[in-house]
Amino acid sequence: MSKISVMVVDDHTLMRQGLRRILEEAGMEVVGEADNGQRAVELAGELNPQVILMDIQMPLMDGIEATRNIKQIKEDATIVMLTMHEEEQFLFESIKAGAIGYLLKSRAPQELIQVIEAASEGLSLLQPSMASKLLTEFSQMEKKAEKAKRYENLTPREREVLALIAKGMSNKEIARQLFISDKTVKNHLSNIFEKLHINDRTSAAVLAVKAGLVDDEE
Repeated sequence: MSKISVMVVDDHTLMRQGLRRILEEAGMEVVGEADNGQRAVELAGELNPQVILMDIQMPLMDGIEATRNIKQIKEDATIVMLTMHEEEQFLFESIKAGAIGYLLKSRAPQELIQVIEAASEGLSLLQPSMASKLLTEFSQMEKKAEKAKRYENLTPREREVLALIAKGMSNKEIARQLFISDKTVKNHLSNIFEKLHINDRTSAAVLAVKAGLVDDEE
């Protein structure tokens, strides 16, 4: 069985040396090192490692930007973020940039080995807390996408009515503004409420602002 080839990217020399020792003791081959994101992008194509261990905060180019650039050059590159940062923002941005894994430097060496082994086979191993955060984020993204689909179902006239509701106009004022009858306004409102799964004007106004149908500073 051939050794898993790994490139280590971290701006701290001691960290790179420590990682090299851990990986080599586990039977892996460290084919290269980089101390900044820019150098990592340059070496990725030359060395063609099976897995790239990528730090986030580095000079010249951070790890997230480097990951994004590497994936553009080499779409099948396998990148695992190894970082001190537990903030959700870094996790989400790393995954969106193309990283297959995300591990904190505080975790045990054995976890690192397991993550790299899985990554080399195209699998992603995330700590339970990280996986939970990702699932929550993706769930929220799906909900936003579902809301966007609902807005797409609104007719141009319904969008106009919704925008005017957000401006605090009454049915009579909307009717005068659009040169339609009060009854027609009520019919539009009924359709809007049904399509957006809401049942009051306040919710409609809030959703109109979020959808960008009206300036929230007006």
